[in-house]
Amino acid sequence: MSGVAIVDERFCFPDETNLTVRKTSVFFPGDGFIVYDPNGEIILRFDSYGPDSEPKHELILMDASGKCLLTLLRKTPSLHQRWEGFFGERLEGQHPIFSVYKSSIIGQSNLMVEVHGDPSEEYQVKGSFSRRCCKIYNTSLGAPSDDHVAEIKRKVDPSTNVMLGKDVFWLCVKPGFDGAFGMGLVLILDQVYGDDTYDDEQQIDATL
Repeated sequence: MSGVAIVDERFCFPDETNLTVRKTSVFFPGDGFIVYDPNGEIILRFDSYGPDSEPKHELILMDASGKCLLTLLRKTPSLHQRWEGFFGERLEGQHPIFSVYKSSIIGQSNLMVEVHGDPSEEYQVKGSFSRRCCKIYNTSLGAPSDDHVAEIKRKVDPSTNVMLGKDVFWLCVKPGFDGAFGMGLVLILDQVYGDDTYDDEQQIDATL
């Protein structure tokens, strides 16, 4: 990985880093997310106001101080459930820095990510988010195709060796991969797939 930030260089770690993500609540169950670094310090958060089952069309990812890092906007109507990401608080006429969409409108397809830059980058999310078992691959031209740059997986309590519930999981990022960008993808995955019981029954992609 080159270590070039997509959202914020503060979250491009020099070593492989396991970030703990906790799905939390403001007024309703499962309403927000808090992200902790390996030392237990809060580094990212997402707060939402309203029932968890209500579709949300704009999401704001913040740092620990409440500064807006990323605005995620759902494109409507969109058969592929397309989302766009914008630096900070989105302004009128501002161009997105990346776009996310399902590869197919049928079934539990992969999530495709296009980063708009020079040069542009492409990523794919493969696996089952509802099972907290998926990986993010850099599919840009010339990028290694046999390894992932980030992974979402269930967290195991190191003291008891017991797997925790799906509301607490790891976002594992490889060196140089932007953790804030990765968390933006987590927010979109949660909106697109959530804890879909149908997806829970599917086999994990053979490439995992």
